[in-house]
Amino acid sequence: NRELFKGLKVDELETEWIKHPVLHFDMSTGKHLTPEALKDYLNYELKQREVEYGIHDDSTDYNGRLNDLIIAAYEQTGQRVVVIIDEYDAPTLDVEGEDETLPKLRQIMSNFYAPLKACDPYLCFVFITGITKFSLPSIFSDLNMSDISMLPRYAGICGITKQELLTQMTPDIDNMAESMGCSRDEIIRRLTDKYDGYHFCEESDDIFNPVSLTNAFSDKDFNKYWFNSGSPYYLVEMMRKFNVKPSDLSGIVALASCFNAPMEKMTKLTPLLYQSGYITIKSYDPFTKLYHLDIPNKEVRIGLMNSLLVQYLKAKTSAGHTTIALASVDIRRDNIDAALQRIKDFLETVPYADNTNYEGHYQQMLYVIFSLLGAYVDIEVRTKKGRIDMVINTGIRLFIIELKLNQSAAAAMSQINLNDYPARFAECALPITKVGINFSLEQRNITDWTVE
Repeated sequence: NRELFKGLKVDELETEWIKHPVLHFDMSTGKHLTPEALKDYLNYELKQREVEYGIHDDSTDYNGRLNDLIIAAYEQTGQRVVVIIDEYDAPTLDVEGEDETLPKLRQIMSNFYAPLKACDPYLCFVFITGITKFSLPSIFSDLNMSDISMLPRYAGICGITKQELLTQMTPDIDNMAESMGCSRDEIIRRLTDKYDGYHFCEESDDIFNPVSLTNAFSDKDFNKYWFNSGSPYYLVEMMRKFNVKPSDLSGIVALASCFNAPMEKMTKLTPLLYQSGYITIKSYDPFTKLYHLDIPNKEVRIGLMNSLLVQYLKAKTSAGHTTIALASVDIRRDNIDAALQRIKDFLETVPYADNTNYEGHYQQMLYVIFSLLGAYVDIEVRTKKGRIDMVINTGIRLFIIELKLNQSAAAAMSQINLNDYPARFAECALPITKVGINFSLEQRNITDWTVE
């Protein structure tokens, strides 16, 4: 459809413009299926495409049907076939970790994709995308495929680069600025903060989430788009399985083999977090070959913390969001006392939760709560004399927080002063406030705090 590409680079580069038959399979609707239901689903998908080529095959041999479909498309058009498979792993993703069901579903999908090898002479191009990575033998048998996930030349293929935003989307930026009554620079800053931050190799450009960016331009607002397009339930369940705390999602350091590993070889949650977009590459050290991984942007951070908040507050989650919103106003007014009092009053209403008899539970709950305040929160920050429980950077002030369980706020403050934690941030150019907080195991709440 060449007229759609007029004025674009491909219009100059492409010379032949040959129309190939295209078989596009979107597997995203094939979720939560039993093995038998998955077979029916694949045969249904094939039947929809067979109609176009006059094929009437009521057999349940989905393997043979795909093979015949490719050959028919080739013979009827005289051109080699393009196959595009979207979210190839969707049928297996929701049962990851189920030892009985997963191998059966994986075998079905492997059989379905097998004709891609045998039909190689009839194929022009095959492109397969998925949320997660499986090793080639487990799903794609011995297909001669190239994994382009971390190749620099393809780093920007799945998003919108900063350069593309500033050049090709200038009218969108200007329209949004006019609608919201702010400057162009302010719109760019907020778009970057909210939707930028993805990197898919060590030398990647800044990549914006295209779903979020285009919806923001359409709505002329900074809402949550990508995160709301899918359910994080699966991620939350996997975090529980692998004992991953909310604060563990930030500041991950790993070799590429640790986060780009196939799912069936996953011993930590890092590959799933990276491959599904919840964390991304932030920096790379060529000497050690270590990557620094973190949550990409504010949209993902807030979305994740909203999902995790339910684990702590249960039925009180809605009221918790109101409390957090009001506490954010307190902190913006530089009133940490009012924010802590508000949180304490709210926690009085939260029913007893399991596993609350350790300091880390409250630390993680506060991590989630303060993250939802819009502040940058870091946990277990190393210093020369120890580790700070929590550091919050609001942009106008730095809060150094130490938590104690069944002790006293004075003991927490004493530890801050004894270890001179503020010295760690001597060059941050922000005023520093020290906060000592004590929780009571018996009361399951904050009992006292002190601020300096």
